[in-house]
Amino acid sequence: MRSMRGRVTAGMMLLLCCVAAGAEQRHAATGVVLEVDAAHRTMTVSCDAIAGYMDAMEMPFSVHSGKALTGLKPGDGIRFMIEKHGGTLYAENIIAGTTVSNQSEPMQAEQLTELKTMLRSTAKVIAVGEKVPDFALTDQAGKTVHLAEMQGKVVALTFGYSRCPNPNYCFRLSNNLSKVEKRFHAQAGKDLVLITIMIDPEHDKGATLAEYAAVWRADPERWHFLTGPLPEIQQIAGGFGENFWRVDGTLTHSLHTVVIDRDGRLAANLEGNQFTPQALGDLIGSVMSRQ
Repeated sequence: MRSMRGRVTAGMMLLLCCVAAGAEQRHAATGVVLEVDAAHRTMTVSCDAIAGYMDAMEMPFSVHSGKALTGLKPGDGIRFMIEKHGGTLYAENIIAGTTVSNQSEPMQAEQLTELKTMLRSTAKVIAVGEKVPDFALTDQAGKTVHLAEMQGKVVALTFGYSRCPNPNYCFRLSNNLSKVEKRFHAQAGKDLVLITIMIDPEHDKGATLAEYAAVWRADPERWHFLTGPLPEIQQIAGGFGENFWRVDGTLTHSLHTVVIDRDGRLAANLEGNQFTPQALGDLIGSVMSRQ
């Protein structure tokens, strides 16, 4: 009897261990999509760190059905479940939209939504894969910069203004570019160009613009802080879905960081601020590595 009980107990322990091991193969994850290959049912994601499981890293995942990748594109923030079957990592229950910032002012968020709806009738937002129209603005060194001059280089571009009071908005987006510049310092100015377009051109110009760029130690050969006539900036911003307007002396604005490939086509448009500098760097590195 004892022998039978021993075998039953040992069997139950083995079963529990197998169940526990299976449970350890399933983890909730978040990250930014780098590449999508629907034909081969795979995607590459810059994953955020998962406590007790893995550091932040770039990883490929399979999906059981190509339909799971429908609508996904580089730059999309996602949350999903990692499941390991055999030696393959699968992404399950994929939900897009995790890079969008949580607005602290609900009324401003509502106004922003209404403004976006209104602008859709007058401003065409550039889709991923489309050519980005050329523009010409002035940088912190007083030089006229044409986007067309960047042909053959990858461009990372965002928006901001020097008097932005919220450190989670303009400061965070500029800090992202600063860390990207450090990560790709050898390629910056050669294979990669950084751009911040100022949305308060009446204030951010001349010496003020140069001083703000100096805060970020921005070399104008690597990182351009651009200003120009307000109507031109509004038109450029609208093409990327970036909306801004003045309320009580301050600017309310959406948050966009875009990546343009070597052919001058939009490679990704990240909305919000809920992504890490590493994820942005992984995305830029992925675009830079494309032939």
